[in-house]
Amino acid sequence: MYERILVPVDGSRFSEEVLPYAQSIARSTGAKLALMRVQERESGDDDAARQLQGLADALKAEVRTVPGRGNVAAAILEEAARVPGTLVAMTTHGRSGLAEAILGSVAHDVVRTGRDPVLVFRPRGRQAQDLQGPAEINTVMLPIDGSGLSEWMQQQAGEWARALKARLLVVQVISPDARPDPNVPANDTLESSYVRSHAVDLGRRYGVEANWEVLHGDPVEAMASFIGARRDILVVMATRGRSALQAAVLGSVTAGLLREGNVPIIVRMP
Repeated sequence: MYERILVPVDGSRFSEEVLPYAQSIARSTGAKLALMRVQERESGDDDAARQLQGLADALKAEVRTVPGRGNVAAAILEEAARVPGTLVAMTTHGRSGLAEAILGSVAHDVVRTGRDPVLVFRPRGRQAQDLQGPAEINTVMLPIDGSGLSEWMQQQAGEWARALKARLLVVQVISPDARPDPNVPANDTLESSYVRSHAVDLGRRYGVEANWEVLHGDPVEAMASFIGARRDILVVMATRGRSALQAAVLGSVTAGLLREGNVPIIVRMP
């Protein structure tokens, strides 16, 4: 699926919290793991270089140090484009530019200006011992809302589930503000028919186990509550769609789930 997983790090623990997921994906797919440091000053930092090499050695990963030239996001995308089949996996906070916003200015620019999906994860300030070893990903979660844009990521979700040998879970959240057709009686069977049909079709198409869930309430709160403390879920979702997904540049639901859900998310701008 991907030949290389590229993780930009900046020397902070925050930027390294995505590494357990990057390790898991690399191990499951056979992709190479590469750590990238953007050097924004001409003179190198020997201590930082040694720290990066030590981390890479522990992970059996490649090291790439590239000049930033004042634009970190552009440097990341340029390095990603250098090797076809590269997935960028990065945290939304870190040191310097990565700490500016809920999605991080650098992560925001990488998603917004890049052409390929990006794995983003919001760090929690975990201790080093919590970052040891890959995080097992057993479920790929695909939220859909009935719009073409939210369903646009179905192929990605199916391919991820197949590559990771994970279960595919298709989720629909019914907001309390939704206005149902008065001629159609509300019941769980009718509510689930839409999401169930998508799950069955995707399961057959990609040869994976596929299930479905219908949640009720605010999309972010409902999905975050459903996810709970699980760390074995990878979410694949569009950054824009119908209703709440249109509220922000990267989607209010995407940003909210990053903030509340504590899960890695594969996103791409349509």
